[in-house]
Amino acid sequence: METVPALIDGKPALARSGETLEATDPATRETLARFPRCGAEDVDDAVGAAAAAFPAWRTLHPNERAAAVGRIADVVARHAEELALLDVADNGSPIREMRHDAHIAAAQLRYFAGLALQVRGETIPTGFDRLDYTLPEPFGVVGRIIPFNHPLMFAAGRIGAPLVAGNTVVLKPSEHTSLSALRLGELIADVVPPGVVNIVPGLGSEAGEALVVHPDVRRLSFIGSVAVGRTIQQRAAAHIVKTVTLELGGKNPIAIFPDADLDLAVDGALRGMNFTWQGQSCGSTSRLLVHASEHAAFVDRLAERIGALRSGPPADEATDTGAIVHPMQYAKVLDYLRIARDEGARVVVGGGPPEDESLAGGLFLRPTLFDGVRPDSRLAQEEIFGPVLAAMPFERYDEAVATANAVPYGLTAAVFTRDLSTAHRFARDIQAGYVWVNDSSRHFPGTPYGGVKDSGIGRDEGTEELLSFCQLKNVNVRL
Repeated sequence: METVPALIDGKPALARSGETLEATDPATRETLARFPRCGAEDVDDAVGAAAAAFPAWRTLHPNERAAAVGRIADVVARHAEELALLDVADNGSPIREMRHDAHIAAAQLRYFAGLALQVRGETIPTGFDRLDYTLPEPFGVVGRIIPFNHPLMFAAGRIGAPLVAGNTVVLKPSEHTSLSALRLGELIADVVPPGVVNIVPGLGSEAGEALVVHPDVRRLSFIGSVAVGRTIQQRAAAHIVKTVTLELGGKNPIAIFPDADLDLAVDGALRGMNFTWQGQSCGSTSRLLVHASEHAAFVDRLAERIGALRSGPPADEATDTGAIVHPMQYAKVLDYLRIARDEGARVVVGGGPPEDESLAGGLFLRPTLFDGVRPDSRLAQEEIFGPVLAAMPFERYDEAVATANAVPYGLTAAVFTRDLSTAHRFARDIQAGYVWVNDSSRHFPGTPYGGVKDSGIGRDEGTEELLSFCQLKNVNVRL
């Protein structure tokens, strides 16, 4: 079976140990390929290559770095279908979503390439015969650790900002979905100088840990669970002072007020749950709060829409919802379905595997809606990262906000209302980093995405992300 290599110093590489991991299709449970089980020695090689490439990369004119990032975007766009199909096989999400991810990745790279000349300092008045100015400078080697839910989009899209800012990158993809990142490495090996981008797959406890504690990686970015994010903070701080940003989990509310456009709100609740990648999104609006006067009717309408979603082979263009990414995640979601029933919640639709026997060999679960959910229950408090939506009614505005804020997370939130005051009050009062009004789930280039509370530190997808990969130096001159 083919072993897909890592990318270190511009060249294909296997793990020094010779060990490999297997990529498995969650829809069929078939093994797709092997890839290197990189460890600390391999990460050290990658960081060394990135450190060696850094001086020449940082001294390139910003437009030259931008041009190189633009060429990476062209490669991603040119190979979008191939890369999307790799994600379909490796991740289990439908082809329509993975194709969309590939085009988003190319767009994100082009967006940051276009911002190259916005990495600039400022002059500060300090007196007639003095000059004071600031210089944004790159950190050096940047480590990026990405999750399994958007393999290519994060692998490609999240290297744009650090590269444009003048850093070199060591990327660690999820051990569950490494194939598209490794193929990206093959495709761009000759697009940027050797060592500028390095891709090292492996276990989080091995390759990820080595990247977190490496003394030559002063800037680290992680996307994943709260538990792992907290561990990364602790491990990084135990070794050196390191700048760490975290995009973590969410248990996000969507609030439907009685004056809302209910057709629009049903669409928003369906889209906001991200059922089309099996609910495996930190931004999913997985707590549905509906005013009591509309609650029962709204749940019935939404259940009909959810029930109509087609579970099927992820490569089929007609499939709406595919397979859960790996067996541990599948078992976790099944466990929460049991917990919800034990807590007294009522299954409105879904609640288990599909009836289609042709899907029986894969990790398929039907999109599920629970009603009668207590706001303090585990179903309402804990992130499941699966296709499970919890509905609960509210009577008053203050009750909706209190319930929405009564979790340790604060990533996204959505509100549906025709009342301008209610919309802006909710946006003000909700504890979340990204709020939609009369919409859900959509991201827009240039808008800062990230969370508060346990949902993370830092913002991505806008100028804030670009500048976060710079350190500010102040220069004071006596004339």
